Amino acid sequence: MPKPDSSAVRPAAPPLVPGWAIPRGQVASDAEAAFLAGAALTSLDNLVRAEPLWAGAWRQRLALKCAVAAVELAGRTEDEAELRDAWHLRAAHSDPGPAGNLLVAWRRLAGRAPRLSPEELRAVAGLLGLRWSEEFAALPERLDELARSAHPAPLVAAAIIAEVQQIRPEASLLGWWLADRVLAARLRWSLPVPLLMAQVPGPAFRAANGRGRVRAGDQGFERAVCVALALAAAEACRLAGEIAPPAARLIEVAPKLRAKGAGEVVQLLLADDAVSGTLQTRDLTRWGARRLFERLTALNAVRELSGRASFRLYGL
Repeated sequence: MPKPDSSAVRPAAPPLVPGWAIPRGQVASDAEAAFLAGAALTSLDNLVRAEPLWAGAWRQRLALKCAVAAVELAGRTEDEAELRDAWHLRAAHSDPGPAGNLLVAWRRLAGRAPRLSPEELRAVAGLLGLRWSEEFAALPERLDELARSAHPAPLVAAAIIAEVQQIRPEASLLGWWLADRVLAARLRWSLPVPLLMAQVPGPAFRAANGRGRVRAGDQGFERAVCVALALAAAEACRLAGEIAPPAARLIEVAPKLRAKGAGEVVQLLLADDAVSGTLQTRDLTRWGARRLFERLTALNAVRELSGRASFRLYGL
């Protein structure tokens, strides 16, 4: 696999959502919420369309954050580190467990085109721990219909969440998963960006009186989704700003790497949240991988993510 061309690194910093577009406290009106969401999504849209070389790592790290929130909503306790381990330290083709499967679902969201087939929907429902229902079978067509509609993107996302909730109240995770999918289709992005699930436990869905949460079907739900998207877009752009400098450093030092298979490792680091320190490829042994990651760490091109002395994970 060829090494990335260091001249292809975009010199400009990723766009940030302007401070005035980030919600501060309770948003008092639907109009204000829609304005904030539109402004924030414009910044995010500029980032998505720039297609930076590190977009894969960015999307997968957002997927991890969404999976952590999904785990919490499902009543489980696994944190970010445990989910990362469940995926990256599993045996090949093995089941990563219920919490790990939630991460798989959001990783799948981040890596596939927005258009959804019935077969993929069935697979995702299984990952989310849902018994398949024929009522779900019409959802791919409904997503296409919403994506082609003239409704604003945040309201399209809110609509699919509410519809799934109405079909099966216990299927809320699927609704949030589909919301990012239909949002990407409505905005004509080539790949979805995991956004909304990570906002579910946060302030966007806190009831105005401070008691309870705003849920699909409640008055003010569409406003809450708009606020959540403004916050999510701001966080996604901030994360991009954190990933871009080490990614540029990695691409800068790539020509200095003499290890066989180094180019493939660089591509993997740009494409994923983390890479195992014991990675083996056709051109790279586990021993060679260890030396390569030690070299990249010394060059400040990657960081170790697990904090362990063994079974290490590396990423931007």
